[in-house]
Amino acid sequence: MSISDRFAELAQIRESLGTVEADPSRIVMEKILSPTEAIIGNRPTILVGTNNYLGLTFDSGVLEAASAAMHEQGSGTTGSRMANGSFAGHAALERAFAEFYGVPSAMIFSTGYQTNLGLLMAILRPGDKVVLDSHSHACIYDGCRISGADFLAFRHNDPEDLRKRLRRMGGEAEGALVIAEGLYSMLGDTAPLAELCAVAKEYGAWFMVDEAHSFGVYGERGLGLCESAGILDQVDFITGTFSKSLASLGGFCVSRHPEMQLLRYGSRPYIFTASSSPANIAAAHAALDAIRTRPELKDKLWANANRLHDGLRALGYELASTVSPVIAVRVPSKEGGARLWNELLEQGVYANLVLPPAAPDSAALLRCSLSAAHSFAQIDAILAAFETVGAGAGADRAACAEAGAR
Repeated sequence: MSISDRFAELAQIRESLGTVEADPSRIVMEKILSPTEAIIGNRPTILVGTNNYLGLTFDSGVLEAASAAMHEQGSGTTGSRMANGSFAGHAALERAFAEFYGVPSAMIFSTGYQTNLGLLMAILRPGDKVVLDSHSHACIYDGCRISGADFLAFRHNDPEDLRKRLRRMGGEAEGALVIAEGLYSMLGDTAPLAELCAVAKEYGAWFMVDEAHSFGVYGERGLGLCESAGILDQVDFITGTFSKSLASLGGFCVSRHPEMQLLRYGSRPYIFTASSSPANIAAAHAALDAIRTRPELKDKLWANANRLHDGLRALGYELASTVSPVIAVRVPSKEGGARLWNELLEQGVYANLVLPPAAPDSAALLRCSLSAAHSFAQIDAILAAFETVGAGAGADRAACAEAGAR
């Protein structure tokens, strides 16, 4: 295939959306007004697709910390952690994560994507065995591919299928790596982490959990699904991102194994990428402090999630999972999803349009992510918009409900 053929293939993807006024690749947020509002197309729009779970992007403490760091240390590091890019703030944030989790080791990376890429490229080699959840994020798949490891997927959220695949590996299961996520970002469902961890340990495998969308959201202290499941002392690696609840840019990895610090000498994304800017690090550190000291943020997020979830169900929409901070509405076709997404935008509501293959099970998704910063009035306005666009989408909803029943 030539490069021109590849462009033609991408054009077909665009054309497959049908005749719509806009698609997500062409949307520009002209002005951000708050964690939950922006100007899009010269129109005030409620944002319900930002992953800004705790609403901290405009928090005064976060903004002040970021501003002070930038003025004191400059706008960027201009170097990797292994060159000139390890500032005092980076080391302090790593200590804060290790202390919060009660583990000896923590590392921070420049993005959440690079966190999983950097960890997997450092610990895996050709011939190593990996078994990952079939709905794992692209960066997990990419890290396994680049490492050269042999990897296969187990059925989503199915401990028995994981057990079957490990059993088939025989002696090679011992020392293999099992990977799952906490909260899955597309459907909004959560993993049975305690059961998956038990299976992994039964066969002598290592266990890694990506808490990108669940850190700050689940657990008594906000440590994520591993805390809720009571397995913090059993998981080998936990990764997460700054770009969700931590209102910044970057990522972290913590481990109960002190040897993880050795990965600084072998993780190419860590060694060869410029480190996070002082402002990003300071913002993430301030947001981490907010998670530790302001549990009311998590409580408000869950109140909003319950309100939207219950309201959408009452309107007759088929939802992809039980209540969580990610609420995905199933639409049976790409064209129908694109049309409804455009109509929501016309109503002043921005959600995420998710199409196959990113959307599992061949259905399109209208994905909503809730924030602690949403008011109940905004939730009700979002529901009113869904009611308006749904009035003309009875066939789409009926078809989706029928598909879900099969």
